[in-house]
Amino acid sequence: MLRIHFTADDLVGVRIAARPDVLWETILSFHRLRDRRGPVVFGGWRTETRARLGGETRLLAALVPSRGYFPDFLTPAEGLHGLDDGLQAVRATAPGRLRSELSLLAADRSGGRTVPHSLRALADGGPEPFDRLTGALRSYHRAAVEPYWAHIRARVEADRARRGRAVLDGGAEELLDSLPPMLSWRAPVLEAAYPVDRDVHLDGRGLLLQPSYFCRGTPVMLRDPALPPVLVYPVTHGEAPTVRPPRVSSLAKLVGQTRAEVLRAIGDGGTTSELARRAGVSLASASQHAGVLREAGLIATLRHGNAVLHTLTPLGAALLGGGGTQRREERCYARNGPVTS
Repeated sequence: MLRIHFTADDLVGVRIAARPDVLWETILSFHRLRDRRGPVVFGGWRTETRARLGGETRLLAALVPSRGYFPDFLTPAEGLHGLDDGLQAVRATAPGRLRSELSLLAADRSGGRTVPHSLRALADGGPEPFDRLTGALRSYHRAAVEPYWAHIRARVEADRARRGRAVLDGGAEELLDSLPPMLSWRAPVLEAAYPVDRDVHLDGRGLLLQPSYFCRGTPVMLRDPALPPVLVYPVTHGEAPTVRPPRVSSLAKLVGQTRAEVLRAIGDGGTTSELARRAGVSLASASQHAGVLREAGLIATLRHGNAVLHTLTPLGAALLGGGGTQRREERCYARNGPVTS
């Protein structure tokens, strides 16, 4: 069981990550690649990803076992700002921390106290082992995560809209109570089933909530209690990720003033009733237009209680001409290959 203990200051410091974290998604997707659970959502993704992979998985498999501990230095906070920033932070890991976390990995895997042979060069430091590690992470990300980034981001943004609505409705406690069912808020403690028994005392530092596409089943936290507290939790999955562009027939349906008004009315998120009111159309019409927009890949829809919550995808935001911030964020990914979001 995981128990996260909050003070009044911690409740004030609860926040939701602004976007998906590229390194958390990369590492957690490597877990999903090796298990057989979630075939509806991840089955096709596994098949497509395996066809693109080379030898980069050998080093990653040594660092990221199929279950249990993996080193905290693989998911630095800079992963929120893009792959280049995240990998630079990985390379900047202090030698003492690197050796300590690799020793923890070895002990967790085998009960021993020595670093596995495949990781000794990394533990000894030097640029070449880090070149191999960052190269493997970059190659794996390009095969497994980058082609699906638009879908991943859309699901995370839909989750953010849902959590943001909970904050507006009832503050931080309502936010914590709105988290997925594997997390249970019993003030002042947030609980979840966990592979080990662990108590985390935030001690006034607050908590960053990081929704994740590839997290599944149980939330994840950094092991080192001295690091800034982050809780990674799974988003709700509506469909399998895809790299296919919207069908031309779906995009053709978008022509028309009313549908454009409905798309614009979504803004930072809204229920079907709110879309109808903002766009000045009937509830049935708003629902029909939202369905077409969703089919075209311009919005994402997530159930929120008895209602459904619609949010713009990056493609929808760009179509409206309001994607300036989004395009700046995407340029950090463009350095490493084609951008699909």
